[in-house]
Amino acid sequence: MSLCSSAVTIRAVLLDWDGTLVDSYHADAQAYLALFKEMGVDWGEEELARHYSPDWYRVYRAAGIPESRWDEADRLWRDFYGRHEPDLMRGARRVLSALKPRFELGVVTSGDRSRVHAQVRRFRLTKMFAACVCSEDARRRKPNPAPIQLALRRMRLSPRESVYVGDAPEDIQMARRAGVRTIAVLGPFPTHQRLRAAQPCALLRSIGELPGLLRGARF
Repeated sequence: MSLCSSAVTIRAVLLDWDGTLVDSYHADAQAYLALFKEMGVDWGEEELARHYSPDWYRVYRAAGIPESRWDEADRLWRDFYGRHEPDLMRGARRVLSALKPRFELGVVTSGDRSRVHAQVRRFRLTKMFAACVCSEDARRRKPNPAPIQLALRRMRLSPRESVYVGDAPEDIQMARRAGVRTIAVLGPFPTHQRLRAAQPCALLRSIGELPGLLRGARF
């Protein structure tokens, strides 16, 4: 029986951050484009969309930025991103409020800890999540299963009683490798085609559809 078709009561919902709960693509893309310009990389939105990955070092490699300049690129990205204040995805707060009484909630993201934690505080969501795993917390990044495995250990949960919700193919690959059910949501990042090809257990048009899908906590 496949992971998607096996019926097990769900206790926990783990979620990606950028593009799933936070409408951050504009800020992210503008930060990338600004750092490309600063570093002499001849890339625009089309090239960024074609090579976008939650693992920004993959983007750097594709853009031809040498590893010796990755720290500089990180600094530039943080500086340019800090000039924007992305908001929550439409309906995200309502969705979290609806899920909180029924499920343990956690965040598993490739975002850096300082930024994500600052945004969690700004959105007044600090009491919403039992765990928040960021890029510095696990030894490997998505699509490696290490980040989601760390969240499961912190929350004392088994993979079979958990679902993961994300907007990138790397999210689906990570969760599947960890034995966790996968829910994809079409967000603002340029990942829709590859997300469908990753064959998640369920595909949502928006985060607002999540409570309905999980009603009864079996799918």
